[in-house]
Amino acid sequence: MARYIGPTGRLSRREGVNLFLKGRRDLTDKAAIERRNYPPGQHGKGGRVKAKLQGYGLQLREKQKVKRLYGLLEKQFRRTFERASKEKGVVGETLLSMLERRLDNTVFRLGFGSTRSQARQFVAHGHIRVNGRRVDIPSYQVAAGDVIAVGPSLAKNVFVGEALDDVKGRGVPKWLELDAAGMSGKVLSMPAREDVNFPIQEQLIVELYSK
Repeated sequence: MARYIGPTGRLSRREGVNLFLKGRRDLTDKAAIERRNYPPGQHGKGGRVKAKLQGYGLQLREKQKVKRLYGLLEKQFRRTFERASKEKGVVGETLLSMLERRLDNTVFRLGFGSTRSQARQFVAHGHIRVNGRRVDIPSYQVAAGDVIAVGPSLAKNVFVGEALDDVKGRGVPKWLELDAAGMSGKVLSMPAREDVNFPIQEQLIVELYSK
């Protein structure tokens, strides 16, 4: 399974927004973007004058931001967009819905992982059950009525306990229902556009891929 293994703090700094890729650390003033609020690299601070983005530059940065937020590589993200473009409805909203319905994101949203990266690891290692069946594919698309549960070997893991504490602060989206005591959650409905609580201009991504 291909994945990004470089420093995650640089990604937030490059996009100029906190992508919350390091869990609890990103909720404090120790977050990389809080300590160094400028792009990484030799020209990040006090180097070249930053040009105002427009047109293609804006579209590219928006795509990169969303791709990094959900932890996907280019080929994975492009493939998701192509599937979304074949569905009925508004392409941008369908894309966000498909990203939200990924199993690794759903596990994160329920609070079983403190980051999407950690949630993806739990899924890939076979610790997550969907309707009682082990699913180890992070990109698996959950559907309304699905029950997602933590496997018995992971239920008492200290990291899961910490993640469940963290989700109390950020909350669980209304399309999901969490049973913290039972270490499970249920998909109540498909995620709507307003359920994506992060500043995203999905139309810019559609325009970029539609060139």
